[in-house]
Amino acid sequence: MFIGYGRISTKEQNLSLQEDALKAANCEKFYFDVASGAKSKRPELDKLKAQLRNGDTLVVWRLDRLGRSVKDLVEWVNWLEGEKIGFKSLQENIDTTTPTGKLTFHIFASIAEFERNLIQERTKAGLEAARTRGRVGGRKKALDEVKQKALKQLYGTKEQTVAELCAMFDISKQTLYNYVRAEG
Repeated sequence: MFIGYGRISTKEQNLSLQEDALKAANCEKFYFDVASGAKSKRPELDKLKAQLRNGDTLVVWRLDRLGRSVKDLVEWVNWLEGEKIGFKSLQENIDTTTPTGKLTFHIFASIAEFERNLIQERTKAGLEAARTRGRVGGRKKALDEVKQKALKQLYGTKEQTVAELCAMFDISKQTLYNYVRAEG
């Protein structure tokens, strides 16, 4: 049985292209995740793994849909091989049931990891360039300096509970403790 797996990184993306390709490849069952390719733990992928049996073939639209780490991809293919399960990647025309397919798989897995590393390097370089221009990334503070000072003073008086302070400033307990800890 051909079993298809698809993945998108964000909910804003669309699975239609992958789903159509997997249907055209005669997949009888489908599993789809919304998760980063860098994450090896994905709920639907775990369900798929439990479903796979000797003689089945795992089909993906592209190799990077299964994962971007060479280590994870190689572990997957080794596990599939040990369970006598085939693997096909439609875009790269990889079929690990053949020697040529195995070689092709290892080449493309290396390229996928290389691409991911390039993205990480570009992201780091962009963040560093922004910092040198005085821009700081991350989320804005929940409280400005005046409110932080007031929160710390009220916390120090111990007249209100933590829950009351959180409600008063519309912040979580963790945020309150982060501000208090920053004070020393």
